[in-house]
Amino acid sequence: MPTWLKEGKTAVVTGGANGIGLAAASRFVAGGMNVVIADVNEQALATASEKLNSDRLTTFTCDVGEAMEVSALCNFVMAEYGGVDCLMNNAGAGVTRALPWDDLDGWKKQIDINLWGIVHGCHAFIPLMLQASEAVAVINTGSKQGLTNPPGGYAYNLSKAGVINYTQSVAHALRQIEDCPVSRHLLVPGFTYSNMIAQFVPRQPPGAWSCEQVIDYMLKRLDGNDFYIICPDNDTPAELDHRRMQWNLDDMIKNRPALSRWHPDFAAEFESFETD
Repeated sequence: MPTWLKEGKTAVVTGGANGIGLAAASRFVAGGMNVVIADVNEQALATASEKLNSDRLTTFTCDVGEAMEVSALCNFVMAEYGGVDCLMNNAGAGVTRALPWDDLDGWKKQIDINLWGIVHGCHAFIPLMLQASEAVAVINTGSKQGLTNPPGGYAYNLSKAGVINYTQSVAHALRQIEDCPVSRHLLVPGFTYSNMIAQFVPRQPPGAWSCEQVIDYMLKRLDGNDFYIICPDNDTPAELDHRRMQWNLDDMIKNRPALSRWHPDFAAEFESFETD
């Protein structure tokens, strides 16, 4: 287990009232940590608090798309606990499936939550975490849709691609600091039966992982201090993920049409590449 996951340490989880965030909070509480879960949904926070039923858990209402609210969260945590040992910037939502030129407000809200929420979290907490005397961690939650950009959820894909790019930059910048106490990690869930899926599908599909499986995998990879934590699922082993990512990069290298994986002229070639 990560060195910071132990009794008396403090974790902050945004988007922590359900899904992957709540699964992480549950494991952190079970490990003896003080946990602050932040979420914009007050009712969901109340339900989460009742479910976890721990005096180590604190809830905080926060819209991560608003920098001032994330700063208020940071101030609260510092006042209550004096520091943060794990920051998990996890809040995310699916806001719009509009075309790239439609629903401008939806596009802006999508990026405010999924990308700016993570930027706000890092800006508020990392300067204070750099003062830590022991190892601490920042975990940002991305998505495979930010890696392969499948058609349909265009705004969501953009926001998650931004998370990947931004988290790589955070990792590089922290690496330049001598004796930096902050480890940095990018969590990329696979097909996960979270609340985002459950609102449309009443039962967990056979191919999906549970949120708890994602966190188990994350903790295992954190133990090895991995930066990229790209989760498989019951339908998609790691090898298949690697092939899909490679195909996507090869679109640029080989000058194929954009998103050629979904282009009818390349369907047979992709199928052969994927299964070879």
